[in-house]
Amino acid sequence: MTENAQQQPPAPDSELPTQYAPADVEGPLYERWVERGYFEADAKSDKPPYTVVIPPPNVTGSLHLGHAFEHTLIDALTRRKRMQGHETLWQPGMDHAGIATQNVVERELAKEGKSRHDLGREAFVERVWQWKAESGGQISGQMRRLGDGVAWSRERFTMDEGLSQAVQTIFKKLYDDELIYRAERIINWCPRCLTAISDIEVEYQDDDGELVSMTYGDGDDTIVVATTRAETMLGDTAVAVHPDDERYRHLVGKQIKLPLTDRSIPVVADTHVDPEFGTGAVKVTPAHDPNDFEIGQRHDLPSIAVMDEHAVITAHGPFQGLDRLEARSAIVAALRAEGRIVAEKRPYVHSVGHCSRCKTTIEPRLSMQWWVKVGPLAKAAGDAVRDGRVKIHPQEMEKRYFDWVDNLHDWCISRQLWWGHRIPVWYGPNGEVVCVGPDEEPPAGEGWHQDTDVLDTWFSSGLWPFSTLGWPEQTDSLAKFYPNSVLVTGYDILFFWVARMMMFGLYAMDGTPPFHTIALHGMVRDQFGKKMSKSFGNAVNPLDWMDKYGSDALRFTLARGANPGVDVPIGEDWVQGSRNFANKIWNATRFALMNGATVDGPLPEPSRMSATDRWILSRLNSVVAEVDAHYEDFQFAKLSDALFHFAWDEVFDWYVELSKTTFQAGGEAAEVSQRVLGEVLDVTLRLLHPVVPFVTETLWTTLTGGESVVIAEWPVDSGFRDQAAEREIETLQSVITEVRRFRADQGLQPGQRVPARLTLDGTPLAPHEAAIRNLLRLQPEGGSFTTTATLPVAGAEVALDLSGTIDVAAERKRLAKDLAAAEKEKAQATAKLGNEAFLAKAPENVVGKIRTRLAKAEEDITRIQSQLEKLPPA
Repeated sequence: MTENAQQQPPAPDSELPTQYAPADVEGPLYERWVERGYFEADAKSDKPPYTVVIPPPNVTGSLHLGHAFEHTLIDALTRRKRMQGHETLWQPGMDHAGIATQNVVERELAKEGKSRHDLGREAFVERVWQWKAESGGQISGQMRRLGDGVAWSRERFTMDEGLSQAVQTIFKKLYDDELIYRAERIINWCPRCLTAISDIEVEYQDDDGELVSMTYGDGDDTIVVATTRAETMLGDTAVAVHPDDERYRHLVGKQIKLPLTDRSIPVVADTHVDPEFGTGAVKVTPAHDPNDFEIGQRHDLPSIAVMDEHAVITAHGPFQGLDRLEARSAIVAALRAEGRIVAEKRPYVHSVGHCSRCKTTIEPRLSMQWWVKVGPLAKAAGDAVRDGRVKIHPQEMEKRYFDWVDNLHDWCISRQLWWGHRIPVWYGPNGEVVCVGPDEEPPAGEGWHQDTDVLDTWFSSGLWPFSTLGWPEQTDSLAKFYPNSVLVTGYDILFFWVARMMMFGLYAMDGTPPFHTIALHGMVRDQFGKKMSKSFGNAVNPLDWMDKYGSDALRFTLARGANPGVDVPIGEDWVQGSRNFANKIWNATRFALMNGATVDGPLPEPSRMSATDRWILSRLNSVVAEVDAHYEDFQFAKLSDALFHFAWDEVFDWYVELSKTTFQAGGEAAEVSQRVLGEVLDVTLRLLHPVVPFVTETLWTTLTGGESVVIAEWPVDSGFRDQAAEREIETLQSVITEVRRFRADQGLQPGQRVPARLTLDGTPLAPHEAAIRNLLRLQPEGGSFTTTATLPVAGAEVALDLSGTIDVAAERKRLAKDLAAAEKEKAQATAKLGNEAFLAKAPENVVGKIRTRLAKAEEDITRIQSQLEKLPPA
């Protein structure tokens, strides 16, 4: 007897409606799963653990196709492992999303005519918590719509008390180990959000700017430099040239006049300068450019900041108080008036960084910030992959990972925000600096104050694989579920979130990496391969498709496109096709139930089975093995495709159709096939469940009477194979396919009955005559049977009497006309391809089209001639 199937189901008509209506099924099913605790994980279980953390979505976010894609893959993995007997934890939660959340609440305040400064820090933070309680986290409800099997009782938020304790603990540990320090360096600064932002929060796009070339110095000491940011020249402290550039060797070490100021600046030699680019000389503004800052450090140059946090000019003189863009125009005009402009190029298209939250142009800015010294942490993260403790899948992504972790710069972790984990450092009246751990009291007394900055959101999300399990406490969950089994995430954040989790996990957990495998997927794109964006007009709300076609249809479409590390195109017609697949599963199961398919009792001995029964069971076990192999290799597209073609083509289109004849005949053969069909559907539904959970739950529980397919056993390859039966049914399929093709060529309707004589004795097809006649609509030959067409197939012979079904003369006339048209097309294409002058001038794509036309014409000629030969005389 099938495991989990203890009883026969009630009468199918009372259980399954004639049509599948996802909207009526999905919501109640999901709530039943949650109520029964199927997705919860027991830290004290003796089952082997399987752990995956959700890449925490922003509390401000909503479900987009990228989320739906990633969640579908994770849900498929965890559902399968749960069925395989693992104590499975899919850890849910959300990220507090510092800048994004603060911006949302500030916009709400602006509608009231207020700013955060009107409220003050404590009241503003309280307002954010209030917003989070009322409006944040709508994505949780959307995850339920998708069917995410997460352990909701364990849901975490990066600002929760426990996770905040983890943040303070690791900050203190890094600080004490001298891996966190405070220093003045160049950072990405958003003049709108008024904070430093991380590299991942900078979006680069091509903007129309200007490239201005101007002269510094006078007379023989003149040198030409070019810039797209003329306003920063007020903060220049040098001009740099390459040490081997003969053109400027006489100037190196000299002081030259900086225009529009009363300063002189040195000419320095630095290998960073490319002598082949532009004039080979570059202006150096250490306070406003990261490369210039490095040059300044090497040559001990001063750093002069000429803009404040709002990107307003602070340098003394006529430009003070101007916005950076206003100052740019004014400075160029002033230089032009002095005759120092050599060239101006407008528009000059170049890549410019923008804040991903507010789209403001980023300003590189020298600022006092907190930093993580990533050198030893990054080395450990690289070593863990190199020595095989962590696998990256697909393996070709390893190079990108190493390129990143082997060249990491120190990480700026402070943000000038109010929403987030406040830096646990206190400053005293006499310059004291004290870092406070979670169990320590901060220093008190007059003159002591806490740092006003908060930590980068990536700092807390980097702790996610172990902070969600209770670290720094040594909890049962931490012991059971760390390290994670696999991390499923997009290749686009390999360098940011993944690298930070690797660094922190190895550091905090005594060298144990946070996960065994990193499985990287691509980005979801539209059906033309274009990035989805509201600005492009091709963005899709996945809820719309789920409402229209059902969650299973969306999930199956996404899984079928999921090749490791490769972008996924998706179009609505593909989701519609997946809906059709769900309907096909539904209808086939209804047919099976109506015809007595059962899971009751053991499978009959193979000796009692027909070749058709043995064939489908042999194929079933092969598919079980194939699907398992694809799961282990994260080949979601291949496993979904294998299941689609097995279910639709082999089970529904062949086995079910072949079984109809058996069921009609009744007897022992029908009883055997009823049990085989029940087995095939039981296993197929379990195989499909991780990807399409809702329709399979409804069908499987009806078919088997089991409690839930969520907790059913994952199918195991029994090893049963019958190559002879597979060959026999392949022969049968070829016969039926060939005769169907002939019928279609003759213009016969699919349901039109035709008299036929079958000569099958001595062939493997002999036991299948009833099925062949049934599937091909072939009636027995009568007394007036006249052979008008003979089809020799697989050693057998199918003779057809078409005299009463088609007008042979008219059909010959029609085919002769089609043949003449095809021969004319062939002659024209052959003539063009034989014309050397044409071939010499015609574009390759035109020549290619003509070759295609020729091949198509030749194929048509062969097909039509074959049809004519098979027709009886007129």
